Amino acid sequence: MSEGEVERFGKYELLEKIAAGGMAEVFKARSRGAAGFEKIIVIKKILPKLAEEEEFRTLFLDEARIAVQLVDVNIVQVFDLGHFDEQYFMAMEYVEGVDLSKMIMKARKHGPFPIPLALFIISEVLKALHFAHHRKGPDGRELNIVHCDISPQNILISNSGEVKLTDFGISRAAFQMEEQHQVIRGKYAYMAPEQVAGRPLTGQTDIFALTIVLFELLTGRRLFKAKEKAQTLNNVRNADVPSLHAIRNQITYKLEDVVLKGLAKDLNERYSTALKMLEALSQVIVEENHRATNNDLAQFIRDLDNPISNTLVAQDAANVLPQTVVVAALEVVRPPRSLATPRLSTQEVMKRWSKLIEKNKGVIWERNDGSMLAVWVAQDSLESTCRRVVNTTLMLKKLAKGAEYNSSIGIAPGVVRMGSENLPPNNDYALEGPFYLARWMMNLSAHRGKVLMTEVVGKALSTPPMPVGRLQVQADASIALYER
Repeated sequence: MSEGEVERFGKYELLEKIAAGGMAEVFKARSRGAAGFEKIIVIKKILPKLAEEEEFRTLFLDEARIAVQLVDVNIVQVFDLGHFDEQYFMAMEYVEGVDLSKMIMKARKHGPFPIPLALFIISEVLKALHFAHHRKGPDGRELNIVHCDISPQNILISNSGEVKLTDFGISRAAFQMEEQHQVIRGKYAYMAPEQVAGRPLTGQTDIFALTIVLFELLTGRRLFKAKEKAQTLNNVRNADVPSLHAIRNQITYKLEDVVLKGLAKDLNERYSTALKMLEALSQVIVEENHRATNNDLAQFIRDLDNPISNTLVAQDAANVLPQTVVVAALEVVRPPRSLATPRLSTQEVMKRWSKLIEKNKGVIWERNDGSMLAVWVAQDSLESTCRRVVNTTLMLKKLAKGAEYNSSIGIAPGVVRMGSENLPPNNDYALEGPFYLARWMMNLSAHRGKVLMTEVVGKALSTPPMPVGRLQVQADASIALYER
């Protein structure tokens, strides 16, 4: 089909072929209705040479039977199943965007994939898997759906930042014939050990495969892929996973633990459900301030596709991509006149604080009368940066006390898009997670006389700080606070 040519296919118009696989070909199409209504959709047709084979017809119809049961915001929707001109077809939701595989390839040219976006994408797919794994049929019985082909190619990212799981073409479900469950299908490098061994598959199989994708996003490396198929399968069987922290030191050990549990060879040690893994990942996102939204993902897509942004990224990745930072909000507090007379002016204390911060690799983003906001970029590892910030703030506190001042200090890690020379890109950062949280803790610190910090910061210290309590940040999530 040439560009611009329209081919009639039953009640649909085929606009262009957008993909072809070993079993089917996929077209961008248009559906027309009354009063000039039209909708862009996808038509997936079984290949003509396979249409006569019972096995492939069964697989294709099973995919439709499975997918039509899955009406969820994170799953590509099937609208219609039909038979026209001796060809079976499905009419499906059209996702204008890119698959995750292509996004990874684009992003790889500009540096490591942003951790908050990686965790956001995987969290959205976990929601889709939780829905699919626990979907019940009209009779109330569990369908026991297993996707069996989780890979970056089957995760679609829309231009508006939506994440959708697609292609249930080789899925397993309770209503399928037993023979279909005994055939090994899928992409070898994204299989689970039990899948390679031909053992029964469950939702844990999808969890393993999705965690392979997470490993790839976080490290930029293929986990099990080898030049030879036999070696790839052997790697999957062994399920040996290198240290993520050693590959990319911005990955904390707590995040690494989540990945390792998702990739556990023993099913008893792996997450039992997608929801369990989602809860663990969500806790890391909250504690380490890796929050990201659909809008952040959409902006990232635009940055990758924009030639101007690409030029900036090529010159300096920090201009465009998010950076892990540790934020310290600090305030000099003049004591009551009845207690002490300051030996230095507030301005002189602030001046000395500034020099000490800069000496210890911090950058001051804000400086007001008696308060400031300092930022440290995690250039080596988050843990070492946290230690540097805490040590620096303790020196600042000591300096202030020597001048007869009290001090209020709050420390929080997070992620932010950096401007050139580690300066803030705009004025919108002030309400973002780490800055808002650091200021909140700074205000609380004024009443306690201690340096307040989040759990991530506290756990990086060789001597554990004292626990203060928990701060509720969402209906089902909280942050542990510590002080020193």
